[in-house]
Amino acid sequence: MIRTSWGRGTLLVAVAAAAVSLVGLPGCSSGGAVEVGATSGGQASAPVGQVRTLRLGFFPNITHAPALVGLQEGLFRSSLRELGVTVTPTAFNAGPDAVSALFGGSLDIAYIGPNPTINAYAQSRGEAVRVIAGAASGGAALVVRPGIDSASDLKGRRIATPQLGNTQDVALRHWLAGQGLASDTEGGGDVSILPQANAEGLAAYSTGQLDGAWVPEPWVSEYRRAGARVLVDEATLWPEGKFVTTDVVVRSRFLAEHPDVVEAFLAGHVAALAAIEEDPQAAARSANVSLKSLTGSSLAPDVLARAFSGIEFTADPLPETLQQSADHAAEVGLLELSQVRTAGGLPGALFDLTLLNKALAGAGRPQVAAP
Repeated sequence: MIRTSWGRGTLLVAVAAAAVSLVGLPGCSSGGAVEVGATSGGQASAPVGQVRTLRLGFFPNITHAPALVGLQEGLFRSSLRELGVTVTPTAFNAGPDAVSALFGGSLDIAYIGPNPTINAYAQSRGEAVRVIAGAASGGAALVVRPGIDSASDLKGRRIATPQLGNTQDVALRHWLAGQGLASDTEGGGDVSILPQANAEGLAAYSTGQLDGAWVPEPWVSEYRRAGARVLVDEATLWPEGKFVTTDVVVRSRFLAEHPDVVEAFLAGHVAALAAIEEDPQAAARSANVSLKSLTGSSLAPDVLARAFSGIEFTADPLPETLQQSADHAAEVGLLELSQVRTAGGLPGALFDLTLLNKALAGAGRPQVAAP
């Protein structure tokens, strides 16, 4: 663990080089509903009106730049100050670990990808989480070793993803199936898929143990700097190149008990998006400082610029693409769609954009249409 700070608060975060260990947090199964607002380590959710800390999850990725900028620039702190609420952020390597923390009650709000979002919704039978905003579209790709020029060249190769069942893992498996290539959740098939932390995957690629990876930014750009080339830019697989990479979810119980805190947080989120839009270069530098605090190293200028240029930061959670992500996960055997349908179906029942639109209106920005 690394001790770092934003503003006045000191917090503990996990380095990007390894996935956060969540041993002991309650998981969930498809066989029953998760108790919304479950406790972890003997610490229950704060009673109504008594919350003093907002526990925020995110990844040290450029696709989570609104979180990085919001923390580094004190935008969340400012928006929550009047309520007397502070922010305690924790960094994760990939979505499934963050979902475990949400289920365990040790997180309140998290920036995560679409597939962990869908799994959280499905496994809890529609009870545990709600999507309250979008954060990023695009910024993910399959990068490979030179000499791999087509899907057929991937036979017998070893490709990394951030974690089994995460957004890029599903994207890779679905794309391979569309190319007639077999893979399974144990890493077998025509292509061996090896889920692992992003930094570990890059190190393994550099030593010749991997042939590529399907990853989000800045890891796409880091692999390219290490000599890899882009075989598939995921944006080319979606209409108009738009697809949700990162959205913002909240524990349903926290939303019900503390809507004022959620609304104040969203005001900070909207401010972070506005800061990125108004001055992308300054926002990129801010995100890089945040990454330095988290991981002990910052991105090279060319990697930072390339990573930012490939992402659209948006408050729109792009619900139609979330539905398609659910379909893709089901097609590769990582989601049982009947769980989602019995929970009320996607996308409408999963989304609550009321407080987002209040925050957008308060900032004089266009509102987002509810699904």
